[in-house]
Amino acid sequence: MAVFTEVSFDEADDFLHTLDLGKLESIKGCAGGIENTNFFVDTDKGRFVLTLFERLTFEQLPFYLHLMKHLAERGIPVPDPAANASGQILHKLKGKPAAVVNRLRGSSELKPQASHCAQVGEMLARMHLAGLDYPRRQPNLRGLAWWNETVPVVLPEVTPEQHSLLLGELAYQNHIAASSAYTALPSGPIHADLFRDNVMFEDGQLTGFFDFYFAGCDTFLFDIGVCLNDWCVDVETGVHEEARAKAFIAAYQTVRKLTAQERALLPAALRAGALRFWVSRLWDFHLPREAAVLQPHDPGHFERVLRQRVLHPVLMPA
Repeated sequence: MAVFTEVSFDEADDFLHTLDLGKLESIKGCAGGIENTNFFVDTDKGRFVLTLFERLTFEQLPFYLHLMKHLAERGIPVPDPAANASGQILHKLKGKPAAVVNRLRGSSELKPQASHCAQVGEMLARMHLAGLDYPRRQPNLRGLAWWNETVPVVLPEVTPEQHSLLLGELAYQNHIAASSAYTALPSGPIHADLFRDNVMFEDGQLTGFFDFYFAGCDTFLFDIGVCLNDWCVDVETGVHEEARAKAFIAAYQTVRKLTAQERALLPAALRAGALRFWVSRLWDFHLPREAAVLQPHDPGHFERVLRQRVLHPVLMPA
């Protein structure tokens, strides 16, 4: 989260009144991401997150906001967008699309143990099943098509060795996507960005998933791969942590059993997840936008993860 668009106390107070969320008591800009403008806002009625969308359009946003509403109505602990008197959950502030959601309890667990990974795995499976009847459709906007468009843009910024790895992996992922096994993978709405800082815990118990603004319709296996690359990895080296991964997969499968195709293509999905975030971090690092609060992520982390996944393929736990 970052601050690209400044919002004054009075502007936020007036806006929150239109949503019947009470009188503003405090507002604070959030650091930690690079896509939207986010503020923590406290009122006399509760604690909320105010988001102004810097890249997503009024046409794109209903998919994300209504997906959150859909999941919340089915018992998945996610932020629930606030509606105005007309029932609309997509708003406008400072000329930009905006939304307000309830703030989840707890904090992120940045040093997860197997117990945390198991809870995330189980809830992810519940989320996948809960989204199966979601009627709106939008592709994963940071999926294969975006990689094919963006890799050529970042190639001038990288070393010859990185250049070779990027092009080789992109060719591999295009090959996988054209296979019959890939087209048979179960799919539906996925989070696509469920990192440690997008999950909340309180007293060791999972209290919710948030930041759905990279969600889209894609394979459930891609979502699993993204999670395993963050929740079940040594941050310094990118090495896979088997014990945590086993806990995650076992818990996931208590809710939804993986198919034979999913089990076979897990190594490719892990590589896909690493490529996606390496490319996006290269893009954000070398072609940044101005922001009042901005902390670009290190692209080198997912380069290390990808190299590990290529050299040491991770098989599905037994």
